Amino acid sequence: MKYVITLNGKKYEVEVEQHEATAVYVGEAEAVQAAPAAPAAEEKAAAAPAQAAPAPAAPAGAGDPVKSPMPGTILDVRVSVNQAVKEGDVLFILEAMKMENEIVAPRAGTITSVTAEKGASVQTDQILATLQ
Repeated sequence: MKYVITLNGKKYEVEVEQHEATAVYVGEAEAVQAAPAAPAAEEKAAAAPAQAAPAPAAPAGAGDPVKSPMPGTILDVRVSVNQAVKEGDVLFILEAMKMENEIVAPRAGTITSVTAEKGASVQTDQILATLQ
């Protein structure tokens, strides 16, 4: 069975078969795979050109933004400004869909700003901190 689901303003076509499910982004020709897919669904996803929207450019010298991968609530902030971090260090704990997700440093560096605070609700791609 096929369903169209709208999530955060984006429409996804979901096909559900016996113990399998796939999700394909219906706008802008992006494909998202939610679970093990049937071969036919994988071929559909491969046939669509995958074009990611360009990331907004950060001001020169501003560093790399650390963004929220999904909407949720910040349960814990584990970094502060001017703190040195290593790649993989946990920066934030984000609760989304009743699960705690660790937001980690994508690379080693120094935190130049922290824009999220404990208890704050955040959206997908919202900047949580900046890494220099």
